[in-house]
Amino acid sequence: MLKLFAAILASFVLLISFSAVAQTPTPGDFPEFDPPRMADGHPDLNGIWQAITTANWDIEAHGAAPGPLNDVLGAWGAQPAGLSIIEGGTIPYQPRALDRRRERFETRTTVSVPGDGVDPPLGDPELKCWMTGVPRSMYMPYPFQLVQTPESVLFAHEFNGTSRIVRMNWDEPTPVSNTFFMGWSRGEWDGDTLVIDVTGLNEDNWLDRAGNYYSENVHITERLTLVSPYHLMYEATIEDPTVYTRPWTIRLPLYRRMEQHAQVMEFKCQPFVEELLYGQFTRQDAE
Repeated sequence: MLKLFAAILASFVLLISFSAVAQTPTPGDFPEFDPPRMADGHPDLNGIWQAITTANWDIEAHGAAPGPLNDVLGAWGAQPAGLSIIEGGTIPYQPRALDRRRERFETRTTVSVPGDGVDPPLGDPELKCWMTGVPRSMYMPYPFQLVQTPESVLFAHEFNGTSRIVRMNWDEPTPVSNTFFMGWSRGEWDGDTLVIDVTGLNEDNWLDRAGNYYSENVHITERLTLVSPYHLMYEATIEDPTVYTRPWTIRLPLYRRMEQHAQVMEFKCQPFVEELLYGQFTRQDAE
């Protein structure tokens, strides 16, 4: 009976902790901070940054759980617990879209590639070493370097060597009809906040390993504000009327890497997935 009571109490405490969204600071919490500035007067965002969050596993609140290969990897492949980075706690899916999200989670390790006749392709893009899209690339568990000029801003990510260019004060929409994993990004300054308008994103993108997603009709507005010498506040508002009932926003801090000689290392993951993705086409059956 005592063990049962302890288990119920632990579950109750866990439920309470999951229902609370992380109280992340906002730019308004740092009114006295005057950021270092570039020659053009805008805040200097240059540096190497990294998220400290478990959002790549699931951007909604989640408990610790075994990974898909638990019998082999044990704790190496387990999922850590984490709080939601979403304002309001949950994604406002339409009912049919929520069903599709569940299907994606169930097939997250069942990979397919273009040409398989499966549309959209099965499996988490991260698992297949594909570019992880926006906003997921911002909270992957890898650092990225931000390089800022008056004309453009470059995001250089460690995972898969992915990069994204933000064209500043560019009035034209996406110049081609195709979509991209990293989309088409246009930037402007709203006071001391860098605002990035992102369109042209690929519907094959996932928001996390839990199968959360958007369609090719998505429109994302990012906001980056330097609120101390050591962290940026990152927000992304996601609009997609074909998947969600309303726009919704994620918010999390990005931390400056402060160790001596910090740099973005190379993580070219293609060699690690060749057998997983293409072994069926190259493997010769023994006679």
